[in-house]
Amino acid sequence: MNSLVYTAILIFSLFPVITNHNNSRLFIITNIIYMQKLTVLTKRVGPIRGRHPWVFSGALKNIPDGIKSGTPIKLYDEGNFFLAQGYFSSYAQIAVRLWSWDEKDEIDESFFVKRIKAAYEVRKELVEDKKTNSYRVVNSENDLLPGLIVDKYDDYLSVQFHNLGIASWKNEIVSALTKVLKPKGIYERSDVGNREKEGGASTGVLAGKVPEKVEIMENGVKFYVDIINGQKTGFFLDQRDKRNALQKYCKGKKVLNCFSYTGGFSAYAMGAGAKKVVSVDSSQGALDLAKANMKLNGFDLKKCDFICEDVKKYLQPEQNQDGKTSKIDFEVIVLDPPAFVKDRHKINEGLQGYRKINEAAIRALPANGILVTASCSQHISLSDFRYMLSEAAGRAGRTVQVLETFTHGIDHPELAAFTEGEYLKCVFAIVR
Repeated sequence: MNSLVYTAILIFSLFPVITNHNNSRLFIITNIIYMQKLTVLTKRVGPIRGRHPWVFSGALKNIPDGIKSGTPIKLYDEGNFFLAQGYFSSYAQIAVRLWSWDEKDEIDESFFVKRIKAAYEVRKELVEDKKTNSYRVVNSENDLLPGLIVDKYDDYLSVQFHNLGIASWKNEIVSALTKVLKPKGIYERSDVGNREKEGGASTGVLAGKVPEKVEIMENGVKFYVDIINGQKTGFFLDQRDKRNALQKYCKGKKVLNCFSYTGGFSAYAMGAGAKKVVSVDSSQGALDLAKANMKLNGFDLKKCDFICEDVKKYLQPEQNQDGKTSKIDFEVIVLDPPAFVKDRHKINEGLQGYRKINEAAIRALPANGILVTASCSQHISLSDFRYMLSEAAGRAGRTVQVLETFTHGIDHPELAAFTEGEYLKCVFAIVR
């Protein structure tokens, strides 16, 4: 830290009245004072120049003690040429998370306005229409705002700050969201794994008012979303295109939706003219909301069943008193489980879990039955998932043909360099 910066600190410590005069100005000045310059080892600059948003501690020549999470960082190579800027994340593994490759960017509220506006405009052009009013607005690293998730549910926003670093900019981000999207309310759902590990889990209203349930529309299908208590930010927006793709397979068919949550795939199947739709989930609360969603769309509840049971148990054939085996009877089965692999050290264990439920579903389907199977485990690649599916088919003695393959939705864009951000894969297949 040079003498000029020390002078700035001294001046503003001597004039507390000035520092209280303009809070936004104070924040910008404070960031200039605490802006850290770090040097990247020559052999590690490649990923940064390739626009990868993570910088690991081993790539840095030196990390001074006492840097707080969220502190603005400027990175330079060993020749003192600017590389990128971001914020300090931690002293372990990912040290810096990048959000700009422009040395002139000043990190203040206007910076977040610019970033959020750019992301929002893409969604408004490509996703929003008269039939869809809900989608992801900011997809973390992939929208150059690492650690920040913003989901739009009609006129309300559900926000996650995935680490303490991005959370330190909460005031600026909330103000920027208010200016760009003008929501009726913003609710924080920073109760995700990282924040709980850091001891900084946080939930609650950040701006305006947020109702207990928000009614949204997605491709013309209506849903109630529980922003406050639902899973993730309240709804699985990343499956919107897959739910829509399901419809062409459902007319006049009996459909089983496993791990149904609040009935996303179920509602689309009913809207497509399914003969019968059964939703199975271990959460009675989720099933109650799924039933409410069916009523909301005016679907015939006589064609809908809601079963609170473990999916693995439900998929297993049962033996009656005569010793005969009875099978579940569906022509279309949807498997959309939670992540079975949350740790890269448990990939094999997770793949076994996926194989078991897919094998059971394949065995249960009739000839020419349709299997829709998904995984949101980022540690499992699409090729690994396909191989697992082939194993499941082989063990079931059936032939499986892939009809369609989906990954992230259009409102969940991915940086080309950020392969770590890949997580969702969904396969539509016909079982022979």
